[in-house]
Amino acid sequence: MPIGVFDSGLGGLTVLRKLQSEMPEQAFTYLGDNKNTPYGTRDAYDVFDLTCKGVQHLFDQGCDLVIIACNTASASALHRMQVSWLPKGKQRVLGVFVPMIEHLTQRDWGDNAAPTHTGLKNVAVFATQSTISSGAFPREMKFRARDVEVFGQACDGLVDAIEKGDRVEAENLVKRHVATMLAQLPLPQAAVLGCTHYPIVEDLFRAALPASTRLVSQPDLVASATRNYISRHSHFAEQGPVRYLTTGNVDKIRNLAQQFLGKEVVWEKAEMAG
Repeated sequence: MPIGVFDSGLGGLTVLRKLQSEMPEQAFTYLGDNKNTPYGTRDAYDVFDLTCKGVQHLFDQGCDLVIIACNTASASALHRMQVSWLPKGKQRVLGVFVPMIEHLTQRDWGDNAAPTHTGLKNVAVFATQSTISSGAFPREMKFRARDVEVFGQACDGLVDAIEKGDRVEAENLVKRHVATMLAQLPLPQAAVLGCTHYPIVEDLFRAALPASTRLVSQPDLVASATRNYISRHSHFAEQGPVRYLTTGNVDKIRNLAQQFLGKEVVWEKAEMAG
């Protein structure tokens, strides 16, 4: 069966590209909820509702494993989905949030031992307002790593600029948001781009941040973690093509998606229930 990849818009394509690189023969079905993007300015109830509908649509397309390639949905909705919504049975939902936490804390997600010293003193998190407001990142870090300060910066407007393909606006926004971060944390030891749109402008973040700051690549981590997961759960593996679905305007999405994929692909219109 294909592996489903769900995102609020186009950002998840940065994850899909890495997944395809790690597993070139694997079948994937991508669903972008471009009709309702961005999720980063919505409240937790809306994010949960829309994420459930998107994941259900991918289940209906035959995807028994779905990766939520959206930090906002992973931070705000995933745990609740797994506890109270996910149908009992063979279907599974994973998020992009866990591999990043595991990497930074050097701890497996299921490791419930007391927090330990990791050598990491501080980390800057650049994300959407909803992801920052959820408090999920500092909470999960604190569970696993001692003496790590987490500084969050909501990058208002950046997702819209990236989806519009407006490089000039994106650069101005990155410079402004990084400057705001550096005013409170002058030398971040590590920086996380906590939105899957942001790798498109990773070079802008790299240029704006101090040279000593380690910039962590989320798509690389998610792709590696997924490959390892599939190696342990091989029944999710299936060779086949990649399908691209969107709830938005197909012609518009086709043009915008090229900056994320580096090529033109065929998009299909999707109608999520409800």
